[in-house]
Amino acid sequence: MASTVVPEAPPGQQQWQRDGARRVAIVGGGASGMLTAIHLLASRSHDLRVTIHEASGVLGRGIAYGTTDPRHLLNVRSRHMSAFPDIPSDLVEWAARTGREPDAQAFLPRRDYAAYLTETLERLADDRLAVSPTRVDDVVAVPGGFEVHSAGEATRAEAVVLAYGNQTPARLEAGGQPLPDAPWHLADPWDVERIAALPADATVVLAGSGLTAVDTAITLLDDAPGRRVVMASRQGLLPEPHIEQSSTAWLSPVPVSGPVTADQLAELFRGQVEAARRQGVDWRAVVDGLRAPTQSLWQRLGPAEQRRFLASYAREWEVRRHRMAPGVADRIAAYRTEGRLELVAGGVRAVEDHGRRCEVHLAERPDSVWADAVVNCTGPLTDVSRTADPLLATLVRRGTLAPDELRLGVTCTPDGEVLDVSGQPVPGLFVVGPPRKGTLWETTAVPEIRAQAATLAHLLPEVCRSAG
Repeated sequence: MASTVVPEAPPGQQQWQRDGARRVAIVGGGASGMLTAIHLLASRSHDLRVTIHEASGVLGRGIAYGTTDPRHLLNVRSRHMSAFPDIPSDLVEWAARTGREPDAQAFLPRRDYAAYLTETLERLADDRLAVSPTRVDDVVAVPGGFEVHSAGEATRAEAVVLAYGNQTPARLEAGGQPLPDAPWHLADPWDVERIAALPADATVVLAGSGLTAVDTAITLLDDAPGRRVVMASRQGLLPEPHIEQSSTAWLSPVPVSGPVTADQLAELFRGQVEAARRQGVDWRAVVDGLRAPTQSLWQRLGPAEQRRFLASYAREWEVRRHRMAPGVADRIAAYRTEGRLELVAGGVRAVEDHGRRCEVHLAERPDSVWADAVVNCTGPLTDVSRTADPLLATLVRRGTLAPDELRLGVTCTPDGEVLDVSGQPVPGLFVVGPPRKGTLWETTAVPEIRAQAATLAHLLPEVCRSAG
């Protein structure tokens, strides 16, 4: 297998550190990238220069928090969403200062969380921070660090953090065939303006029934009583709702060491749910209590057991782990009661193109659905070998990046250091957030991402010092 090659530095560029500054390039200005920058700037123990490369030029507007619909709420309470693990009240205090809901139990609009991250970064920003509104085309390892290529120019950095977050969904297929680029095919479930602009009496099929589909249904149905939505997913499961609970975590005993199986984890969960029930404690507290040991349990599953978990148990876990805010759950329940939202298991079997409309055949429904739109809510693409992102595709072709064995993210260490296609570390190149999912299963929510960002803020100064 190929390994990462460090080419000779181009003539005249060997003195690129003449100003004595050490540089970190963060590629991506969504939540992962901003949290990394926030923690680097919050640390005053170093003089690193930080550049965030964000092609849109607007920070905090990635897939997770870029929505403009105020009805799209966080699915975690404010008390758990501070940018700083050691200052849990930070978001709540910001909400109070800015005239938003100051309740620690509240579920804020996701666009408000983007504003919080932006204002937190602005508060910490000094001459160590720069924002480049350019798309990064390539990251090339050179002696002493990397060249970061964007807008026809190359800048230098001792360390690079790939914070690309969640990628857009893979192209939707039905019956083994990709859906055409037709007017009724909405490939981007986060294009709120296009979704909201559908006819007021539209019938819309959502491929998927997770949190993205839930948000899309709210955008479609809340302001247009004449619309109808059919959610179709393989298992036909909606995320469970949050509830008020007196206990926030049921501490389940887990095997101390050694390998575990997917079946053992399922048995552990079910047993603890029953034990909690006998004590009058809701199953949600068991899920919350298992959050801390999830990473170690995931790593103790061998590859075959991880695959078995994904095939047999992952969806049942995810609908309990990633829950709906109570107000969101109430909306969804009302739509179903009114007959405007239908949930169908089995997924989409086939789609026939009829110009501006289509006929959708569902696997577990005898009659077809004539739809004005089909929206791809299947979730983010995780396999970097299939990416449409030019930078990631370039790094994969070169062998600098490689998909993990389960195609959930990038091959990396638990600290996020990238491993190349031959399994060797790429010194100074890191990933943060969702790309670590194959290594660390629990890595898509803010509490885990902010911890990763804080760890990187401790690691990167030494990485940069040793790069030269």
